[in-house]
Amino acid sequence: MAGRLSLRRTPQERRDVPWRGYKLAYPMLSADGTEAGFTGVSLGRTHAYGVQAEARCAQSSRHQSPSRLCDCGFYCFHDLADARALACDPQYQQSVLLEVDAAGRYFLYERGVRYSKQTVRSVHAGLCACGWPAQVFVATGTGVVGWRKLLPVCSTCAGNRPPLTLDHFSRLAGVPVHRDDQAVAFTAGAAANPELVPLLSAEVALLHARLDELQSQLDRLTKGH
Repeated sequence: MAGRLSLRRTPQERRDVPWRGYKLAYPMLSADGTEAGFTGVSLGRTHAYGVQAEARCAQSSRHQSPSRLCDCGFYCFHDLADARALACDPQYQQSVLLEVDAAGRYFLYERGVRYSKQTVRSVHAGLCACGWPAQVFVATGTGVVGWRKLLPVCSTCAGNRPPLTLDHFSRLAGVPVHRDDQAVAFTAGAAANPELVPLLSAEVALLHARLDELQSQLDRLTKGH
């Protein structure tokens, strides 16, 4: 996300009164299921962090984060619209949107800030891949040491996978978790168009039919062995 902020920056400073910022992250669940956390969508994918966290460099322990010599540190946008725009990129569609307070050591960019101390204030789950608002989290089968990566999906696309509700994730994280307002507006617009709703429903039904057929083929192959 660093390149999205702008290459122009101010000299490094320190700020005790936080900025309010917006960023994307992947939701995570601890291995024992007792903690909720997040990882970055680009540079910070290898380390999970909690609601309150201080940045550390994943490549070197010899400098404080953020550093002029490195791209380490937390990143966020100043404007919510910029974070929403980045979420449209296919590689970030499994992420959630975080509203954060940014403080500590920082570099100020044209559209955002790179900083050392972060407090997550709220989480917005956004859209499921099918286009409807996400209602639960499910495990993706991937993660980092000690943490499982979660995927925000609607209840239909969750299928038979064990769901973690938004409320449960909220209790574990200790911050509010919402369906994204923009996602709700999107589906409200679809519902207002009577021609669009059957089309979306048909596409979802076709997707699940294909998944069922694929599962049947896998079952036959497994039994054959």
